[in-house]
Amino acid sequence: MMRGRKALQWMTLLLAGFAGLASAAAVGPGAVRKQVESSMLLRGSIDLDRTGSVTEVALEQEDKLPQGVVDFVRGSVAQWKFEPVVRDGKPVLARAPVSLRVVAKKRDDGNYQVAIRHADFSVPAKDEDGESVTSKSMNPPRYPEAAYRSGFKGTVYLILKVGRDGRVEDVVAEQVNLRVIASENQMRIGRDLLARASVAAARRWSFVPPVRGDAANEPYWTVRVPVNYAFHGDPESDAYGKWSAYVPGPRQPVPWRAQQDAPGFSPDTLAQAGGVYMAGAGNGPRLLTPLDGG
Repeated sequence: MMRGRKALQWMTLLLAGFAGLASAAAVGPGAVRKQVESSMLLRGSIDLDRTGSVTEVALEQEDKLPQGVVDFVRGSVAQWKFEPVVRDGKPVLARAPVSLRVVAKKRDDGNYQVAIRHADFSVPAKDEDGESVTSKSMNPPRYPEAAYRSGFKGTVYLILKVGRDGRVEDVVAEQVNLRVIASENQMRIGRDLLARASVAAARRWSFVPPVRGDAANEPYWTVRVPVNYAFHGDPESDAYGKWSAYVPGPRQPVPWRAQQDAPGFSPDTLAQAGGVYMAGAGNGPRLLTPLDGG
């Protein structure tokens, strides 16, 4: 039985072969090719003063990151402004985790435009805190044969409605990012194949509801789980501090969810495939500064 962060690796489904098919699928129309983004997922922490200004930025494994990216991120994050963190009615000093996606997109003049596209300040659920939804039984989905044969690979970002009994009441494939290029119609088919397999598996999952804290009395809980599909021998998708190319899929609405996410949030800032993340704007400090594309 796997719980919480212990489920980090199991969602990376490794398959043998089909490199030739993946290459063939990469020959597609220019309209799709222009949608390709290269991005890097970074993690770290930020310190905030009592006014909500950033006083310190720390990045994980900073010595292994490109210096230009480090300088850009530090300079950008230092300008962010947050709502002050308040405890017992008074603003306090605070430290928060940060996961952010740096995106590089090629311009018509051949140069690249770099931006921090999305940011998240939440953490995966922990078994020991009892205040979050954690995993109980999460068998991974099977790789759809049609997607396998056609060379489709990518990441499905699921959002789930978990009931009081820990069962999944509803699930939506909120976004599907593909790491191949094909026609627009083929890309829609590929996203649908991976999304359907992920949703079908998720409907059979079960979770441990929170037993204390502010969320314990909710009628249901909303969690997110990233699911990664890759072939054997592929470079690890979203390997820390490495550029990864993909075609971002459209963000799908979630009809049963009324609560809004924090400004700047996107599902693809969730770093750990198989991790369970409580959804909601209240998990972490609230960013006031608009992000490019966020």
